[in-house]
Amino acid sequence: MNDRVVITGLGVVSSIGIGWEEFWKNLLAGRSGISPVSSFDTTNHFTHNGGEVRNFRAEDFIPAERLPFMNRATQMAVASAKLAWEDAGLTAGDAADHTVGVSHGTTLGAAQAIEEVDSLLIQKQELRKGLLYQMPPHTAPSAVAREFNCHGPNFMFSTACAAGNYAIAYAYDLIRMKRADIVLAGASDAVSRIEYTGFNQFKAVAPEKCQPFDKNRKGMIPGEGAGMLIIESLGSAVRRKAAIYAEIGGYGLSCDAHHMTTATVEGIAACMNKALLEAGIGKEEVSYISAHGTGTVANDKIECASIKEVFGPLYKGIPVSSIKSMLGHTMGAASALEAIACALIVRHDTIPPTINYESPDPECDIDCVPNVARKQTVDVALNNSYAFGGNNASLVIKNFAGKKERGLD
Repeated sequence: MNDRVVITGLGVVSSIGIGWEEFWKNLLAGRSGISPVSSFDTTNHFTHNGGEVRNFRAEDFIPAERLPFMNRATQMAVASAKLAWEDAGLTAGDAADHTVGVSHGTTLGAAQAIEEVDSLLIQKQELRKGLLYQMPPHTAPSAVAREFNCHGPNFMFSTACAAGNYAIAYAYDLIRMKRADIVLAGASDAVSRIEYTGFNQFKAVAPEKCQPFDKNRKGMIPGEGAGMLIIESLGSAVRRKAAIYAEIGGYGLSCDAHHMTTATVEGIAACMNKALLEAGIGKEEVSYISAHGTGTVANDKIECASIKEVFGPLYKGIPVSSIKSMLGHTMGAASALEAIACALIVRHDTIPPTINYESPDPECDIDCVPNVARKQTVDVALNNSYAFGGNNASLVIKNFAGKKERGLD
């Protein structure tokens, strides 16, 4: 298990851009993807905004005859996988010549299909063609595998908001154990009534904007999207002469076993420490943290306390930003999209901001890169995600290019 594992392709479907180039440009510009929810009626809810992907056209990526058999989350998964596949310079021949796996995550992947089936049954109407095919949770990785004729391992993670990091971590293991040559890894989720109603009933949704780490933060904003990465061994990437975005150094997983919705400092700290230990990274080497950063009072307070617990006095010098301030909380897709952001951050030595930051919170006295992107050398990024049920996942993403190649000498 000595193979180095690298990222060679990125695919994004998000409320601030489709394709990594548009996504990255808008991240650095601090553009918000939050707007009034249009996919269902929110009149009876406490809040009305969400991070919907307004300009996503599934037919641009998927043959029309397949669309009735895919829910929206699956459609976005296939679209982001296609973007990543093309970005990595892969062809149909690569799927035939290599063992290609799919590792995917979600929180409520089939929620919209379940809602539609429920509505039609109540109205005593006939179910439309293909609807029942959309309901099983494994449909997204299966559809991705079919799209590229992948015959390697195929797995779905349902570890809620940490699912993207779990999927990438499993892909990392598959490559190191030589059980796959290439893995399409990531996650997807679509905005649904189930999700939106649930978080509204928790009173966890902000009425207008997401303000991670701000003293007056009022909650998260539900969103949707998909992020897929091409992950392979360094040897494979070199043989293919593929461009390399970043290297995956390792990961850490933990479960709080404490509460369904509230994390603990001990569980989160253990997760970060495990990731750094596996990656062989000293705490002083971490130059950026991609925060879970939901914008709820409890999450941000506990996350900041956990960072202080792990890094001690070093925490003051580590930039920590939350791109959920722009995208909203894309559920299972969140940490996959954040992993893509980390790969771009370490490649371009530029950190996206936490937008909507107005008032400092003494309990969240981290450097949250407020409102404006920052040019800064980033050699090691730590991507953190914490989910309901206490499922925690931290991923170490390292700069692959040397300082000379990056023009830093």
